[in-house]
Amino acid sequence: MQINVSQLLKESIGASRDYKINEAIETTGDDILIPVKGAVKLTRTNRSILLTGKFYVSVEITCSRCLNIFSCPLELNIEEEFFPTLDMRSGYPLPSPEESDSFTIDEHQILNLEEAIRQYTILAIPMKPLCSKNCNGLL
Repeated sequence: MQINVSQLLKESIGASRDYKINEAIETTGDDILIPVKGAVKLTRTNRSILLTGKFYVSVEITCSRCLNIFSCPLELNIEEEFFPTLDMRSGYPLPSPEESDSFTIDEHQILNLEEAIRQYTILAIPMKPLCSKNCNGLL
């Protein structure tokens, strides 16, 4: 899920673009693909690109009562800043953002959504997932 934001970075502050997303991302360390659907709005700020969006994902997790694997739908509301690493006009590197865990836009002006969606998905998974409200647990 990569979006080229070079034109948006050249525009004035407040300029925005809307995108529909319907792709799959790979989870870290395994070959499992998570389908992702949703919409994002990218807005040019004075120092970054502000991403706001709503995504729908479905992950396979284990029920905390019966230990069966089930599909758990999740809704993710994302609002993150993506900082450019190069100045669009001069081509010189920009200083790193103050926050060490900030998302960045690579040197080719590509904004990659995968890591943000992966992190938000992990945070949205329930602590004690249940396959159904009436799950009887282990029999």
